[in-house]
Amino acid sequence: MPSAEPIATLEASWPAPAGIHAFTTLRTGPGASRAPFDAFNLGLRSGDEPEAAQANRAALHAAIGTGWSPRWMRQVHGIDVVRFAEAAGEDEPTADAAVTTVPGMPLAILTADCLPVLFAAEDGTEIGAAHAGWPGLSGGVLEATLDAMHTAPAKLLAWIGPGAGPQRYEVGEN
Repeated sequence: MPSAEPIATLEASWPAPAGIHAFTTLRTGPGASRAPFDAFNLGLRSGDEPEAAQANRAALHAAIGTGWSPRWMRQVHGIDVVRFAEAAGEDEPTADAAVTTVPGMPLAILTADCLPVLFAAEDGTEIGAAHAGWPGLSGGVLEATLDAMHTAPAKLLAWIGPGAGPQRYEVGEN
């Protein structure tokens, strides 16, 4: 069972409109996962015990305090985008980006060495989140996310979250 300790996060530094909040969770906090998953693993397909990852997801939902549970995807390093319009539907659709206009609906992206890229309409009426690894970036996941949004690109703000860099990660020629 996760502890009552606060969840460790890195808050996004961007001029998001009121009501739009973005952060990256860190794996250095409370949680139900055991080594080698370092306590707060949120991935159901990472090799962690599914019950532990689900408990961590429940703790995240409780911590963010929204009526909506975070919307997760089965990420495959592709360019498909899902629009979440309501709570009903496939639990975790296969996609690497999501958009919504539903107020208070959190979108979740899982990353390791890939980048989370978040979008928000300047007026706060729409958000998007993309899992941007090199296969998705070269395939056009960001462009597909923008195409799926109702907001014109000129009226969007973007935040690129933390990812692996050349000091810690070796990248091949491709």
